[in-house]
Amino acid sequence: MGIITNFLKYTDSKGFAMYAIIKASGQQFKVQEGDIICFDNMGLEPKAAVEFKEVLALDNGELTVGTPFVEGAVVKGEVINEGRDKKVVIYKKRRRKDSKLKRGFRRDYTRVRITKIA
Repeated sequence: MGIITNFLKYTDSKGFAMYAIIKASGQQFKVQEGDIICFDNMGLEPKAAVEFKEVLALDNGELTVGTPFVEGAVVKGEVINEGRDKKVVIYKKRRRKDSKLKRGFRRDYTRVRITKIA
C-alpha cells in the first residue's frame, strides 16, 4: 500500500514543511503532518491515538539527527482503519522439470493519519 500523501502540506510561518523520520514496525518512514501511512497491523481500534517516540531525525528548519533517537521528539497520529492489502501471488516454475509452486500473501495493515509532530 505504501504512503498516501495529502495534497495540502502543513507549513510553518516561513512556508517550510516540517517532517520527521520515524521507526515503526521495523521500517523507517518519512512523515509530515496530514500524511496517511499504512503500517504493519497494530491491532488498534479506529480513532485511537498513536504515539511514535522513536524519531530518528526531525527537520523544522534545521535538521536534528538523533543518536539513536531525538530527545523529546514525538510524532502523534490517529488510526483511520485496519485492513488487508491485495493478494500478492508468488509463482515459481522450473522449465522442463514439471515443477511448479504457487503461493499467495496478503499483508494486514493499519492506516494512520499523522496529526502532530512535536
